[in-house]
Amino acid sequence: MYGSIYQNLIDAGCDRQTAEQCMVFAKGGQFMDMMPILVRHRKDLLGSLHESQKRIDCLDYLLYKIKKL
Repeated sequence: MYGSIYQNLIDAGCDRQTAEQCMVFAKGGQFMDMMPILVRHRKDLLGSLHESQKRIDCLDYLLYKIKKL
C-alpha cells in the first residue's frame, strides 16, 4: 500500500522531500496531515498549468498574425 502512495506522489510531480514527508504521515496513519501539503502542491501545479496555457495562447496569436502576412 505504501509503495503505491509513494509512487502516486512521485507521479503527481512531488519532489522527493515532499513525498517522504507525506510518507511519514501515511505510515503514522495521519493521512489528514498530508492534506495541506497535497493542496499546496496541487495549487502550484495549477499555477504552472495556467502559465503554460498563457504561453500557448501567445504562440497561437503569433502564429495567427504570421499567417495573415
